[in-house]
Amino acid sequence: MNHDDKSGGILILDFGSQYTQLIARRIREFEVYSEILPWNVSPDEIRARHPKGIILSGGPRSTVGPDAPDIDRSIVSGAVPVLGICYGMQLLANMLGGSVERGRLGEYGRTSVKLDKSREAKIFKDVPDGIDVWMSHWDEVSKLPDGAVSLGSSESGACAAFSMDNDMITALQFHPEVETTQYGREMLSAFVFDVCGCDANWKLGDWTARSLAVMKEQIGETDRIVCGLSGGVDSTVAAVLVSKVAGDRLDCIFVDHGFLRKDEADLVLEMYKRLNLRVRRVNAQDRFLGALKDKTSPEDKRKIIGELFVRVFEESAKSEGGAEWLLQGTIYPDVIESGFVGGDVIKSHHNVGGLPDDLEMSLLEPLRELFKDEVRKIGPLLDIPDDFLKRHPFPGPGLAVRCLGSLTKERLDILREADAIFIEEIKSSGLYDSIWQAFCVLLPVRSVGVAGDARTYGETVVLRAVKSLDAMTAESVRLPWDLVDRVTKRICGEVPQVGRVVLDVTGKPPATIEWE
Repeated sequence: MNHDDKSGGILILDFGSQYTQLIARRIREFEVYSEILPWNVSPDEIRARHPKGIILSGGPRSTVGPDAPDIDRSIVSGAVPVLGICYGMQLLANMLGGSVERGRLGEYGRTSVKLDKSREAKIFKDVPDGIDVWMSHWDEVSKLPDGAVSLGSSESGACAAFSMDNDMITALQFHPEVETTQYGREMLSAFVFDVCGCDANWKLGDWTARSLAVMKEQIGETDRIVCGLSGGVDSTVAAVLVSKVAGDRLDCIFVDHGFLRKDEADLVLEMYKRLNLRVRRVNAQDRFLGALKDKTSPEDKRKIIGELFVRVFEESAKSEGGAEWLLQGTIYPDVIESGFVGGDVIKSHHNVGGLPDDLEMSLLEPLRELFKDEVRKIGPLLDIPDDFLKRHPFPGPGLAVRCLGSLTKERLDILREADAIFIEEIKSSGLYDSIWQAFCVLLPVRSVGVAGDARTYGETVVLRAVKSLDAMTAESVRLPWDLVDRVTKRICGEVPQVGRVVLDVTGKPPATIEWE
């Protein structure tokens, strides 16, 4: 999609905050387009997008030092409103003539802030004068720039917010994008609509129509497309979307790489019949397992799987007369986490960081700018059944990134059986639809146990269940203890190789949803 379709939105310059993606997601919830760019993007690239506002994210570095990330002064020249958050606030203070110093006390986590409502700052118009916010900083603004006014202070007495130039510059030391900050959504909404004057025109129905028009122009009347279907929501929505334009020129390939869940291949192929997609199944289990023999590094696994996926697609496409395009269900979190917007690589997604340099087809990625929940909302517009859209996300590399350590068919079968028990019990409890993702992980750790009065030395299985909106952040689900107890007893009783079951209660951040 070209920039004209996105003009009038909010640009977010990313300084490495773990919450940058949350800012973008919150703004999308207001039906306003938001896009993340690296902090060192050129002013020309920013102007080409015609944003109505710019947000400077937080970040892990200090503005006090020679290697501090910086931006071109013209970006805050007053052409569009700017909001600085955390590091962004300190950067604005430094750039505009103020001072930042190492604070006496760091502030991390929930902190109370007292606002000066007499200033009538637009960003706080629907916010009371006393709120709890989420802080994560050590440095603090010790001197405001000339013309700036303080809008509030934290428990430690540090400046918590300031504004200047009639709200064209606004800065917050805390994070309004996280749920822990009271009235955070109201603050972001006020910045987007009252300060920047954005219109709520990011409609998924309109996006779908525009995307179809763009794809029709991209692929023309004769180009053939090959799509690697995984059985997940993303690749399925991408395939159905493109099929509206390409028809029988779309060749879908379902690669059985040996890392699928129990009975997954048969279940998925039956679902695809209902969607009227032409799908060919390719059994490549031995090929994938052979390529991953003795590989234990998560990055190696993902990159090997990514490249091998493409090779299988290329070979299969050639057998059917060739294809000009490779269709993938890449979504925005895949791009962000793989470091393709200028940030750090969290993990190389197999469809982004794992692609070979000598790819013989052009990439077609219609969902590349969407978050996961937006993809699910597009599904009904394409007449995809609700029961398919509600399936829990499943990574492209499958159980290869849930079976830690070496990959063998025996270990994968253990994981398959344990995972099937966990999901069966969750469904029986009526909890499946309220959980974003639930699965088992097999650790490369054995532990001593006892069964039938005999010593055992069994495998360790982890239970993980999380709730999320977009996969960028997640909270652990507090599963009923009788469910956990029942699952544990069944796994240890029905999967004899397993001697211990443990529960993962870590959120994202600091963890990711998948273990690898």
